[in-house]
Amino acid sequence: MTTAIRIDGISKVFRLYRERPTTLKQRLLSSRSRSEEFWALRDVTFDIAEGSSLGLIGANGSGKTTLLKCIAGILRPNSGTITYRGRLAALLELGAGFHPDLTGRENVYLNASFLGLSRRETDRIYDDVVAFAELEDFMDNQVKFYSSGMLVRLGFAVAVHVDPEVLLIDEVLAVGDESFQRRCLDRVRRFQSEGRTIVLVTHALDVVREVCDEAVMLDHGRVTAIGGPDGVVRTLRHRLLSDDPQFVPEEGTREVEISGVAIESEGGLQDTVRSGEGFTITVDLRSDVAVHDAAVSFAVVSASTNRPVLEGKTSLLGVSVGTVDRKKRVRFRIPPAPWASGGYFVSVGLDSPDGRLYHVQTQHYPLTVPEADHLLMPLAVQPTVEVEDL
Repeated sequence: MTTAIRIDGISKVFRLYRERPTTLKQRLLSSRSRSEEFWALRDVTFDIAEGSSLGLIGANGSGKTTLLKCIAGILRPNSGTITYRGRLAALLELGAGFHPDLTGRENVYLNASFLGLSRRETDRIYDDVVAFAELEDFMDNQVKFYSSGMLVRLGFAVAVHVDPEVLLIDEVLAVGDESFQRRCLDRVRRFQSEGRTIVLVTHALDVVREVCDEAVMLDHGRVTAIGGPDGVVRTLRHRLLSDDPQFVPEEGTREVEISGVAIESEGGLQDTVRSGEGFTITVDLRSDVAVHDAAVSFAVVSASTNRPVLEGKTSLLGVSVGTVDRKKRVRFRIPPAPWASGGYFVSVGLDSPDGRLYHVQTQHYPLTVPEADHLLMPLAVQPTVEVEDL
């Protein structure tokens, strides 16, 4: 597999000054002892395959944008090397690369020249850029009078029309109205089908799971997870949730434990359910000793709000699991409901009536709902439960 971008041992340090001099005398007498080093990136190493789409995720201040700027050549790392193949276009932040006193038309030509296009080449794409940005009536106005949405639309339109082999995007898909975001995603998917390489920085974890082939998680400037989007997103969510003292990712006495969980829709899809469709959460249990009082529970949590939209528990549904002394299977059948599109995670737990925790897997299993028109809200549906010995 051909490598489009190779990031090898990248580190970037900034110097932070805690006391800012306010007079010339203070500037002359100030010493470097009043500053400290801040390592935004530390020994970051990974490859991005040609034609792949990679999501770069992490908490605020984790180093995502710094790394993207290093890839784009805007920042120079203190150590390490970055190499890439083909023309690279970057849309890194609101209005980046735009001169506020120039018109939209002039900025299109200026940005295109930065990205290696001649004036004749820019002439050929200009009308398409303006049509995509939907700014026909504003191209002869100075961009300092543009709204934030207009700036993003124009910047994205230029970036995707210069025919890049590599496209770097920082949070653009979180800005603008729903129609523009949908067009951006459509263009990203078109680039994917054409075999272009995309690096996406975003806090919209649903987008990463939907469009990316791979994800990398940064934490305090270091790579802490790399792999499939579902697993890396789950790792980040556990990292963010860990600040909650009540958060338990996977604990318990394990006298009886969860040995497997499967999510299947009525249409036979795994880990995906269409709005208005029912699905089943199957929980397999295993125990080496006889446990007589285990109750099985689940919660479907929205990935965007971190709030449960549907919950269920065998004991509250009037069903006894019975004695678990070897293997047992519990099926929660969820009736059709107006699910909102997006990403969800399913948590599963085992406990006793007196609150003893046997096993819990918090937000361990991803669930995706394709495009739907419904609003996100708690769902007033009643699951049914089936229990069988294995």
